[in-house]
Amino acid sequence: MRIISGKHKSKRISAPKKLPVRPTTDMSKEALFNIINNLYYFSQVSVLDLFSGTGNISYEFGSRGTEQITAVDKHYACAKFIEKTADELDLPISVIKSDVFLFLEKTSQSFDIIFADPPYDFSTEQFSKIADLAFDKSLIAPNGILIIEHSKQTSLENHPNFSYDKRYGGSVFSFFENEVAENDDEDITEMKIV
Repeated sequence: MRIISGKHKSKRISAPKKLPVRPTTDMSKEALFNIINNLYYFSQVSVLDLFSGTGNISYEFGSRGTEQITAVDKHYACAKFIEKTADELDLPISVIKSDVFLFLEKTSQSFDIIFADPPYDFSTEQFSKIADLAFDKSLIAPNGILIIEHSKQTSLENHPNFSYDKRYGGSVFSFFENEVAENDDEDITEMKIV
């Protein structure tokens, strides 16, 4: 895997083959970060990287200047590899070894960007539970987003917070946002009638 942009641009990172991971491809990652780059200033956001695996997404945020990054993975070897790599690259990544669902249930912190890359064989219910917990527990800042990576065989567009998705090869990034408050037209109408 390769860091695409920022202070470690073009830096290649080799993860141990024994890690139980499926890193986001460089092509998909570049497309994803082009989208994020149009929405946020990297230096001004806090990021939560769930099912962080090799740390691929966290390194990209760190290289681009993000200073608050939390990476969560339940596998000891993954957590250790991210800690070691973040230390070597001097990136501000806080690594938490935990089951993602337990972490989401217990944390009270909120984030501007939550990225989740669960196993592709998760059920639709498991994918949806990530979004449910993130929004029900107000873990996403008011103008923040949740991005879930999944296969094209899975559709998450029925979730109430689903906004849109982007497809790259066999991978899909689904974007979720806090519901925007709408004008209460009924109240306005009633005021006009009265």
